[in-house]
Amino acid sequence: MKRLFWPAAHLPGWISSAPRDAKLTIAGALMPTNPISLWDGTAEEDAVEGSLPEGRHFDVVAVGGGFTGLSTALHCAAKGLSCHVLEAQTVGFGGSGRNVGLVNAGVWLPPQEVSGVVGARKGAQLVDTLGKMPGYVFDLIERHQIRCEARQTGSIHVAHSPKGFENLRHRAEGWKALGAPVDLLSAAEVAERTGTRAFHGGLLDHRAGTINPMGYVRGLARAALGAGATISTGVKVIGLERDGDRWRVLTEKGEITGTSVVLGTNAYTDELWPGLKDTFTTIEYFQVATQPLTGRLDGILEEVRGIWDTAQVMTSLRRDAHDRLIIGSMGAVMGGKSGLSGRWAAKQMARLFPDLGPVDFEEAWHGQIAMTPDHIFRIHRLAEGLYTPIAYNGRGITTGTMFGRALAEILTGADPDTLPVALTDVKPVPGRALKIGFYRAAFAATQMWRSL
Repeated sequence: MKRLFWPAAHLPGWISSAPRDAKLTIAGALMPTNPISLWDGTAEEDAVEGSLPEGRHFDVVAVGGGFTGLSTALHCAAKGLSCHVLEAQTVGFGGSGRNVGLVNAGVWLPPQEVSGVVGARKGAQLVDTLGKMPGYVFDLIERHQIRCEARQTGSIHVAHSPKGFENLRHRAEGWKALGAPVDLLSAAEVAERTGTRAFHGGLLDHRAGTINPMGYVRGLARAALGAGATISTGVKVIGLERDGDRWRVLTEKGEITGTSVVLGTNAYTDELWPGLKDTFTTIEYFQVATQPLTGRLDGILEEVRGIWDTAQVMTSLRRDAHDRLIIGSMGAVMGGKSGLSGRWAAKQMARLFPDLGPVDFEEAWHGQIAMTPDHIFRIHRLAEGLYTPIAYNGRGITTGTMFGRALAEILTGADPDTLPVALTDVKPVPGRALKIGFYRAAFAATQMWRSL
């Protein structure tokens, strides 16, 4: 038996950016005292809980109860594999339950630039796959009747400046060359569809839409259970050992074994596998939600419910099924809904919708996003039977769902060459700590400046 890793006791790396309403238990686990996001409190799907089936063996063990781990479980179980999901906190506790809820196609880069990063063949394959993923997500929602406020009415990437509009024109050319259903909109057309005249135009993608992300991730959990998978919550994985042809998955509450293991921890990756968290940088993304504004939102995001802009420090805006407006940007929550972040949100609402009048805020929260220097996610085979897709660069809903499906194919015999991106080695990001510190300072300064 070869022991590949047995870490010393440690606190998860994301405790430093935990929400202010969290507390540490005696055991050292982070447990929320209040909902971790608006979505946590408003999702129609019930929370999913489960205990560790100690001593059991599974074909697949997925670590992380977010989009990736639960999509892996659902798709593996549908193919007849036994699968268990281990979640250290609650289903959706990480980035999945804190997401903006925009179901977008593609990656951060314009489609015609992807091939320059991953190669012509893989680039074409990746762009094609990601272009179809919003439809696949909404099909999953319909197939499993997931209650997540799903609306596939498009989303608009809006231009914060004339230069931003030229960037969108470039993106539109790339998508139209592939036959994608996108429209380049003038400033007047964006104003008509969104209710704000703050932007210089936009790119409407008819494939996209909005969801309640916590409702979606809980719905994936319910669907995975229905397909035969099992899930445990409040069970932190503390080590992995290779034992012959299987993995021993060691937790604080016992162990299980798996023929294959999928690490689906993305931006919330800790020291479980040495060096893995050093392969990406993290940024926080915060959101502030108004109280329901029923009767006050005529003409504001009535059909297309989600937008995000081209600014370097991006801002997003969306409307939920209960007539809340949720506005967000890069950085952490500062002072909560009544503090600096609340003042920032009020200032931005007044700028975007000067006729709306004062609004009251209901929730403020943030999560983490894993970024790579080239804005393309990775998939690593860390060892025999051990995989991790990671660093989704802000596209967690479609990417996490896609990788769960792709890994189920690989684990049932498909050629790894069919993966959306090639398997790559783990490589640290140079100057990672300095970059993370710089981003945090820059985003905090921007939030303070824009709240004045």
